[in-house]
Amino acid sequence: MPTTTTSALNNMAMTGSSAPLFFEIFRELDKAETEAAKLDILRKNDSTPMRQVLKGAFDPKIVWELPEGTPPYKENEAPAGTEHTTLHSEARRLHYFIKGANVLNKAKREILFIQMLEGLQAEEAKLLLNIRNKNLSNVYSGLTAELVKKAFGWTENFVQNK
Repeated sequence: MPTTTTSALNNMAMTGSSAPLFFEIFRELDKAETEAAKLDILRKNDSTPMRQVLKGAFDPKIVWELPEGTPPYKENEAPAGTEHTTLHSEARRLHYFIKGANVLNKAKREILFIQMLEGLQAEEAKLLLNIRNKNLSNVYSGLTAELVKKAFGWTENFVQNK
């Protein structure tokens, strides 16, 4: 069960602060010097959307049904914190882009992905592209499938260890 609880999210809402964007969390993890520190960062920012994003990035059974390369999207120039959407809120729609899990035709799926990228803050859009390309380990030092499985108690099949 994710440890970023509803009460923690409610506390952020009540104090007027917001959860950090995923790219901010991963940058913090990138700077952490020990595995224990990296695990702590993942665990303290644990949420269902975080797990969805990391599963999409590392689970080899998940195949993104999108064309290779960078799609023709217009980068959102809004500063962090003022964007229209966040990857945290968009994670619930990522299944539209996964082979075998979507119900959209190819053109609609690609248009929806471009719209999602354009709605995200620029760094989060780049993060989503790296997730789709399963390239997070090359961008964020120490963010590996093994670390993610260890942080969330996942098995080799990226499911909760019972």
